[in-house]
Parts: sequence; structure tokens; C-alpha cells
Amino acid sequence: MSQYFSSDFTLGILGGGQLGKMLLSETQKWDIKTHVLDPSNEAPSRFGCHLFTQGSLMDYDTVVNFGKDLDMVTIEIEGVNTDALETLEKMGVTTYPKAQTLRCIQDKGLQKTFYKNHQIPTSDFDLYDSKSALLSAYGNGGVRFPRVWKSTMGGYDGNGVKVIRNDADLEGLPEGPCLMEDLVPFSMELAVIVARSPSGAVASYPVVEMEFHPEANQVEYVICPARISQELALKAQNIAQTVTAALDHVGLLAVELFVTPENDILVNEVAPRPHNSGHYSIEASNTNQFEMHLRAIMDLPLGNTNSKVGGVMVNLVGSEGHQGPVVYKNMEAILAMPGVTPHIYGKSTTRPFRKMGHVTIVDPDIDEARRVAETVKKTIQVISK
Repeated sequence: MSQYFSSDFTLGILGGGQLGKMLLSETQKWDIKTHVLDPSNEAPSRFGCHLFTQGSLMDYDTVVNFGKDLDMVTIEIEGVNTDALETLEKMGVTTYPKAQTLRCIQDKGLQKTFYKNHQIPTSDFDLYDSKSALLSAYGNGGVRFPRVWKSTMGGYDGNGVKVIRNDADLEGLPEGPCLMEDLVPFSMELAVIVARSPSGAVASYPVVEMEFHPEANQVEYVICPARISQELALKAQNIAQTVTAALDHVGLLAVELFVTPENDILVNEVAPRPHNSGHYSIEASNTNQFEMHLRAIMDLPLGNTNSKVGGVMVNLVGSEGHQGPVVYKNMEAILAMPGVTPHIYGKSTTRPFRKMGHVTIVDPDIDEARRVAETVKKTIQVISK
């Protein structure tokens, strides 16, 4: 095992957003040297690392030059140059996730095809190499409604996704490769975070329940444990572990799932990194997801994924009608509530639905935690000056 702690070992992180910032809290805890690359000079991670480099994550030369002298490179966002990661691998730099795995996940068309080829349950879909190909198929009667349109590349936090219910909804779709998948009449959305190490050790976190904002298509609340039967929870964890093993993924993999009214489970999408659905773990779990990611990629013993207490996470997003320097209104009010811990990401400007932070509420009674979470959501406001 490498000597990671208080040593010359250096971990590179591609991406310096809030996930990187929270990951750096764990590297600081263990005195692990870190370098971060991000395109923004206001990246939340710029203060918590040993060296911050401003540069494009999609530029081949920038990523190779950033990583070539590091011992290990990981990501906090999928939008990175995979050719550069592959070059770093050939140069002897340990990279997790691997370039091959990340390519499959970056392209939603490849991702859905991967599920189909590996008999992993997912919704039916069709791929189109362009908008014109989609419209041509529609003109020939090859597109039925309702379906969900997704851009195969670059979608994030509800962007690049649109429900197509009629002819008019086809108007205004952007150019580029895309897919159309069945609109699943799900009863619930779940997520499972799985940790897997290079030596093959695997640990799953408890299944969480996700409640979405109806307009922004963003997660509003994450509830752990999910209010489901043990049988359904085990089924969800088994599917998530199957996906992780099939991808040969190392690190954390967040697997988002649909539950149908018949209690069938379908894989929606995955994220090969710490994930919004795991933020509750900082306060509520024995081992939080960011520490677990480090344990996994460094092939250390995996931690205890059990929860110490029930946890609900509520996302803090920019209020509609507000754009500019951020103000967190009524912060004192939520700090007075028992079991409430806010996390502010360090973004200086807000805009509608931008993720600016999150709040975790812990309570032995998960229903009480959910009630307090709703009070928090109604109390705090993320506005502009």
C-alpha cells in the first residue's frame, strides 16, 4: 500500500466545484496533498488544496500537463477529456474512474446501450445521431408519445432533458446526438451509492428516496433511509452493485433508479463520483461518501456505510427572480432548529435554481426529519442583493 498520509503522494482532482470542496475536507483530515484543476478562478475548491490550476477540463494538453507529475487523478465532474485520462494512464498515473468507464458514462447513448447489452433493467429507448434524424423518424411514424428526449452529451441537473408529449414539444430541441426513452410511470425515484476498490471490495450505502422539484427537474429532498420495504431495498442495492461490477468501476458510483407501480426497478442514470444523493452522509453516516471515495480509490479498507441516525438533505438553490451577489436570508432561523446543519458551497453569485448549498436534518424519526426539512426549505431563501 502506498504511503498516502503526511507524505509526498499527491492526488489530483479534475473539477473544483462543491463536490471537490467537500472531498478536500477529507484529504485535509488525512493530510493528503492535493492539486485541483478547474476552469473558474472562483471555484469553491481553490482554497482547500495545495495547488489550484485554472484551466479547461476538456482541453487535452491542459489535463495531461496537470496530471502528468501526480500520483493519482480522480474527478468530481464527468465533463473531462477522456483522451487525456487515457494518456495519463499510459504514462503510469493512476486514474479513477478509468477513461474507458468514463466514456461509457459521459455518453448517455453508450450508457443506455451498455445496460441493454448487460441485461440491466432500464427503460426502452432509441438513439438518433442528429436532430434531423429524430425529426425524420417522427415524420415516418417512428416516434410515439409520451417519451423523454435527452441529449447524449453534457446534460446535468435537469439540463439536456425534455418530456415530449406532443408535436409541439419537438420544436426548439437543440442540434446534436440524442436519445428518446419511454416516459416511465414511476411511483418513486431511488438512488444507491456503491463504493468499489481496485481489489474488488464493495460496500453499498442504504437506499435513499429522492423527491424532485416539479419545474427544475432537480432533486429537492433526499431521504435516508428510503421509506420502502426491505425486500425492495435489497433489490435496489443488488442492481446497483451489478451495474458497478459490469462497468468495472473503482470509486463511488451513484445509481439512480425508477420504481414502477408494480415494484419493478429500472436504472435511470449513473454518476461515477460523490453525488448529491449522498450529502446526507456527512452528518448521518458512520463513513461519509467523500471519505469513502478516498478509501475506495486508494484501495484502503472500505468504511461502515450504515447510518447513525435518519437523515434528510434539502438542496439550497437560487430563488426564481434573483441573479447576482448571493444573500442567504433567514440563516439564523434554521440554525436555531435542532438537528439542522447547513453547508454553503462558496459560490459568490446566485441565479435561479443554481445549487448554492444544502442543509442536512438528522433525527431518529425519519418522518420528523422530513417535516423539519420542509420547514427549512420554506424558511431559508437564496436571493441576490
